[in-house]
Amino acid sequence: MSTFETYRNAFSNARLTRKPNGVLEVTLHTDGGKLIFDGHTHEQFVELFHAIGEDRDNRAVILTGSGNAFMDTISPEGFDFFTPLGYDKILREGRKVLSNILDIEVPMIAALNGPVLLHSEYALLTDIVVATPETVFQDQPHFEFGIVPGDGVHILWPEVIGSIRGRYFLLTRQVLDATTAKSWGVINEIVPSNNLLARAHEIADGIAALPPLTSRYTRIALTQRLKRLIEEGTGYGLALEGISAAAVARNMA
Repeated sequence: MSTFETYRNAFSNARLTRKPNGVLEVTLHTDGGKLIFDGHTHEQFVELFHAIGEDRDNRAVILTGSGNAFMDTISPEGFDFFTPLGYDKILREGRKVLSNILDIEVPMIAALNGPVLLHSEYALLTDIVVATPETVFQDQPHFEFGIVPGDGVHILWPEVIGSIRGRYFLLTRQVLDATTAKSWGVINEIVPSNNLLARAHEIADGIAALPPLTSRYTRIALTQRLKRLIEEGTGYGLALEGISAAAVARNMA
């Protein structure tokens, strides 16, 4: 069990605020601005979602970003794709971060404040997705680095938008605008950027008003299928990603 005070300031890339009704807002950032995802955040977010899931006083969670993007920038700093021990760390963290998101036993809302070009699986594991008109989706970095998109997007995109659409999305690096994403079931609501967090909090407040066990057990019930899919497919996908990274390293050498 964790309490809010023990972890609220523990994560340099996540600003955490919680209202008296138990609605926790998690804002991903780098130095207060747009998040730059790297090997250090990859490691940090494992513990972040674990701490959130262990806090029984959380009644609903809003996940959002800073600046003009939810997540669109990645840095190689802190990653080691090209040695067995280095990739073992990536594989272990990649499996654990998704299971830790799913182990958050209260409803989650993604408030997408702009483009989601990497790690869109974080948003797809939430229960409700609200987004701005500027939000677009793409799986950008995997093929740019020459590696398999095996960190969960290979499972979740075909699950959310359909098998043929999902495979096309990943293989062609398709860009989905907010309107298309909504029509395909990725987004629930499109709201103006200046109303994004207000709408997310409105939804979260309604959830937090439910009896605690009702909201908690509803999240558990709704994520059972996703837990099975993630458990079955993430380790295998990341292993394939690692093999492709080894091939990239060999070609570079």
